[in-house]
Amino acid sequence: MRRSSNGPAPLAEPEPDVLSSVSNVIEFPVRDDHDTRLEHDLVLALATADDLASGMVGVADRIRRTAGADGVEWWAKGDDGVLEFVAATGIPGGPRHSLPLGSSGLFVLQGGRLDPRLQSALASLTPIVRRRTAEERLARTTVQLARCNEALEDFAALVAHELKTPLQAALVTDDPSAPVEDALDLIDALLEAAQNEPADLTFSSVAACLDQVVEDLRAEVEITAETQTTMPLPPGPLRVILRNLLSNAVAAGARHVQVAAVPSLRSWRLLVDDDGVGLAETDGYAAGSGLGLSLCRRIAARFGGVLELDARQSGGTRVTLEFPEAA
Repeated sequence: MRRSSNGPAPLAEPEPDVLSSVSNVIEFPVRDDHDTRLEHDLVLALATADDLASGMVGVADRIRRTAGADGVEWWAKGDDGVLEFVAATGIPGGPRHSLPLGSSGLFVLQGGRLDPRLQSALASLTPIVRRRTAEERLARTTVQLARCNEALEDFAALVAHELKTPLQAALVTDDPSAPVEDALDLIDALLEAAQNEPADLTFSSVAACLDQVVEDLRAEVEITAETQTTMPLPPGPLRVILRNLLSNAVAAGARHVQVAAVPSLRSWRLLVDDDGVGLAETDGYAAGSGLGLSLCRRIAARFGGVLELDARQSGGTRVTLEFPEAA
């Protein structure tokens, strides 16, 4: 090769065998626009959904349309590692094809064609599925811990509130055995109220619980009852609520208390009416018992119920304990 005196030397052309060797070593990956679009749609549907299940419904629907399938199911691994049905779209039918997602479960394609590109697109979802699964499991655990803490707070406050009267009576009486026995019975009732899980639907007889409460209180107040019914909560919590409501009525100076169950197709409702001082601010109806009312509301709420207080037109107070969605 010669160098020209008038300028830089011209570039030499590579030999044909050199070009051949370079082309054999360097390969430029080319992805189809359809593949990229499919992966983008699946990731977007999953990442922007409100929760994992709804996101996977969107993913399943996109897969169903891409594969021309009749239906698509998503089966995910539960906490015990067993596959559980979570989401589906379309109508079941046709031959079934499995599209594994590794630790995230699998898709079941019903009918349609099993396109290899679907497996590649689904592989990009695995990290998102793992992350969202972990986030939702953490959220559920946090809620469970919060409920446990609330139940412990309820129990501690109930013990302090309910045991105060019998223990004080035991201090001033010559024979403290009866008040102490009352305190022990209360502890058993409170333990039962604290340990029952709201998920277990249990019905309790209002009449039986009311008889037990009246016997425990030994209050000099006339009580009439129309309670041939049950309420959707265990006996322990129901006795604690009734005990607080009757104690409140006695503290308000009531001479008569009426307890009645009101039948309804949409709810279970229990009314407790008294002729005490009422709810006026100057009367101080809940003075000394406000803690009990607050805890009764929280216990009712644990089992899906609502407890409300209203002033009666004829004087006194009406307490309504209601659980919606009766059978």
